[in-house]
Amino acid sequence: MDKGIWQVRLTVRGSTWLWNYNKARKVSAPPTQNAQPANDQQRDWENWLIAKLNRDRWEALQTAEDANEKVTGKRLPKPDKTIPATEPPQPGPIPDGLAAIAGNPPRLAEAAVPMARIVAFDDISLTYEDNVRVSNPRYPYYRFSQGVNSEGVAVKEMPTDRMEHLFRLADVSDSEARIMRSVSILEGGFDAINTYDTGYVSVGFIQFASLKEGAGSLGAMLIEYKTNNLADFQRDLRQYGIDVQPDGLLDVVDLQTGAELTGPDANQKIIDDPRMIAVFQRAGLRSDSFIAAQIRSAKTQFYPANDPITVTVGSQTLTGKVSDFVKSEAGLATLMDRKVNTGHLDPLPAVVNDIAQKAGISDLSELASHEADIIQRMKYRKNYLDDTSLSQPEGSRLSREGSNPSRHGKRGARGGG
Repeated sequence: MDKGIWQVRLTVRGSTWLWNYNKARKVSAPPTQNAQPANDQQRDWENWLIAKLNRDRWEALQTAEDANEKVTGKRLPKPDKTIPATEPPQPGPIPDGLAAIAGNPPRLAEAAVPMARIVAFDDISLTYEDNVRVSNPRYPYYRFSQGVNSEGVAVKEMPTDRMEHLFRLADVSDSEARIMRSVSILEGGFDAINTYDTGYVSVGFIQFASLKEGAGSLGAMLIEYKTNNLADFQRDLRQYGIDVQPDGLLDVVDLQTGAELTGPDANQKIIDDPRMIAVFQRAGLRSDSFIAAQIRSAKTQFYPANDPITVTVGSQTLTGKVSDFVKSEAGLATLMDRKVNTGHLDPLPAVVNDIAQKAGISDLSELASHEADIIQRMKYRKNYLDDTSLSQPEGSRLSREGSNPSRHGKRGARGGG
């Protein structure tokens, strides 16, 4: 065991403080990135925070190495790139302005003992480990040390004929399927699960999440499945104690007491008992019906083509939908990425309004000639304007280069709507 029994982990309290720090600064960034300082004062705060993080992670490593040496005779784990190789200095007093807006920070790292959990069904055994190691040591969304995760079988690794079968089963067009597959690369497989962060209970290739209320997009997806295929819903989920109420609240049976728990209480039970989240992962591995329900629900909840939008140009108010001017698969994938990860399309209204004002448009369809600019400004976790598997906006680099003519010629003007 080269990692050791004790390992360095981000603390839940520290992650929560980091979230409040970003909120107080009114900044945000994708989960894998750190929000940048907005001014010189914030740069001073950042320098102090980086010094504290380095010190906390180094001290946590010393604690882990000492504990591992007593048990294994080896100083493990070896420091990785997120931990200084030599002792860093103390960060010194916290800047007054930082303490005022975010409060005194707790330790940002600790020595933890990840525990393996094995859940056995008649046809499959699944293994999880708590105290999840997040790749970003400043990840602001870590909330449950007892939570677990699995990225599942990546969509990009599934055979093409298998994927085509599943999307046909869900009655999704080829273009819509390409867009969803491209976005899902950033999320996980149909059997992916996560119970350690602010999504609370997250499931599937788009990471349908129950959120704090114990409903969210996961509850909506489960309603879709239960409504359209009750027999398979019973087989995949309900027989194992997982259900959904008509209002979208999760509904589970405590496997120890037999109590029925709903909403936030159901959330907590699934987070605390990995046997419950394993039910979702098994369904994602074994049930085409459950996968088809995910795909249908992803289109209903997150596909942006029909989302309404309003633009003001001078004294004129223009109303329409996204597909009036976003025609390409790359454009729709960019917007779907934002909607999946943030729950909305912001800042699309502001971006469109700005471009419409400068171009003096009188109809939303006129914005189609500005699609490449809109999508460039809406880029979030991935630059889909570089994705050769998707049709591109007119005037974008790939469309000018004529890459993959079967996708980027005339078809690019029609896109995936």
